[in-house]
Amino acid sequence: MALFSRKESKTEEQDVVREKSAKPSVNNALPTDRDLASVLIQPRITEKAVGLGEKNVYTFIVRRDATKYDVRDAVRAFFNVTPVKVNIVNKTPRRYMSRAKGRRLTEKGMKKAYVYLKDGDSISLV
Repeated sequence: MALFSRKESKTEEQDVVREKSAKPSVNNALPTDRDLASVLIQPRITEKAVGLGEKNVYTFIVRRDATKYDVRDAVRAFFNVTPVKVNIVNKTPRRYMSRAKGRRLTEKGMKKAYVYLKDGDSISLV
């Protein structure tokens, strides 16, 4: 069998070529790198959100798997402001009985992020 032969007929050049080809390809992306464009889905513009906007608190609908740190980094990247604090609220899906159809319906859930900015910073959403 050629695989288990005891002959040492290898040269140093062949060893170097094998070592280079044996290394797995290394991805330069860090495990913390994310696509920040997909973190913020849309700003939430409601009566409550507009009222909070006067106090430098802005509301966004974010992805289900987004963390406070992802939201902070996305707001820094897209709006060039520094958030002081980020609060996240999970709204669970609501099941209710429809009066017109006579069956159970589901209202979609979402994940909201309240982004607090320092005085002097603002975001123009409209």
